[in-house]
Amino acid sequence: MKKTLFLILVFIAFFSCKKKESVSNEVAANIAITKSADSAKAIAKEAWTYAFPMAMNYRTMHLYALDKTYPDYAGGFNKFKHYDKIFTAADTAVVTPNNDTPYSWAILNLADEPQVVEVPEIKNRYYSFQLVDLYTYNFAYIGSRATGDKAGKYLITGPDWKGEKPAGIDKVLQSETNLVTLLGRTELKMAPGDIENVKKLQSQYKLTPLHEFTKEAVPAHKEFTLPYPEFKQTDLGSAAFIGLANNLLQYTSLNPAESDLRAKFAKIGIVPGKKFDPTDYTPEVLKAITEGAQEAGKELEEGTNKLTNATDLFGTREELNGDYTKRALGAAAGLFGNTKEEAIYIGTRSDKANNPLSGKNKYVIRFPKGQTPKAKYFWSITLYELPSRYLVNNPINRYSIGDRTTGLKYEANGDLLIYIQNEAPKGKESNWLPAPKGAFYYLIRIYGPEESILDGTWKAAQPELVK
Repeated sequence: MKKTLFLILVFIAFFSCKKKESVSNEVAANIAITKSADSAKAIAKEAWTYAFPMAMNYRTMHLYALDKTYPDYAGGFNKFKHYDKIFTAADTAVVTPNNDTPYSWAILNLADEPQVVEVPEIKNRYYSFQLVDLYTYNFAYIGSRATGDKAGKYLITGPDWKGEKPAGIDKVLQSETNLVTLLGRTELKMAPGDIENVKKLQSQYKLTPLHEFTKEAVPAHKEFTLPYPEFKQTDLGSAAFIGLANNLLQYTSLNPAESDLRAKFAKIGIVPGKKFDPTDYTPEVLKAITEGAQEAGKELEEGTNKLTNATDLFGTREELNGDYTKRALGAAAGLFGNTKEEAIYIGTRSDKANNPLSGKNKYVIRFPKGQTPKAKYFWSITLYELPSRYLVNNPINRYSIGDRTTGLKYEANGDLLIYIQNEAPKGKESNWLPAPKGAFYYLIRIYGPEESILDGTWKAAQPELVK
């Protein structure tokens, strides 16, 4: 009887593991949780930095795909949300929003099947689709630079897809994660009424599930252990960040290069699909994990405040080469920033004398003749208030200025002067970029940067205080 009962229990255990593969991982994680507060704190700092970009990415994913109360809710996963207007100070879903190109957002869930992205022929206008995995790596691009101006169809797949490229597909682009942010940018020219041209192009951007494209049966739906979480900013300031990380890691694949790292994280209970339970920890370890998370957050904020150039903060996994601090800085300073070959971002928080920029002062940026940014497509300067990093509310609704700005005036000697101040400079309004009354910084965006910018030969002009 005892032997029979034992066999039944073994069978049940085996069957349960087959149904829910995370069980063995949960047991292993519970056994592995460290008893050392010092160890827990050190691991938590590293794990928080690793998880922060995923959390901020998911914040936007949740708004567009899951939060039906959000004004710009896209209607669910795998659906486009097109913007046919310029971002303003009222837009707060993303920090440092791009004010040059109307966006086309889609949050892809590739767990069940791939999605086909279709684009029309686009000539004499810059456009791009940036594919960002849940980790925030820019794993692929579609657009003017990457694929040219011809029409095309591209298959976006998750990490587990093993199929062959279907007929009619130009290229297969595979993600390491099942959740993907698809961020489209379409250049808005400064000509009156050009927004209508942008809208026509946006209407031709299409997303199609693979089974519809190939006219096959609907695939089986994949369920995950934990449901989609609500995003709570406060979770990032405590040990609760572990629960968010465990939920999001369900949608990722384990890169072999991170096996040891993820094993280390398991020592504080970070395991894909494992529910966070504070009672699994001693009070001392739980307190240490919270302290580690808070210290990591403080160090990230300090690092972000010191940033002057975001050139190397965005790219593929290979390009970031295991530098998780860079990845976190990119997410904090400018979530969804482009890879440098696509666009360069040069941020400035201080003036030429190295004093913090403030709307209490007046500044001028002087580009000597021939020294404006060298760009294949275009360049702009966009100003953001601090600490929010949102656009600045202003009376003329100007949020950026650059080579496409209507009426921009050059000096008689060919120099270009840009005036940055809270009140309009008399007689210089055409070259005015309004500033808030308090602290701010600005970003120079250069689309299609030439080699002199990529190799650092070209140096950005620094703002000078006007007395």
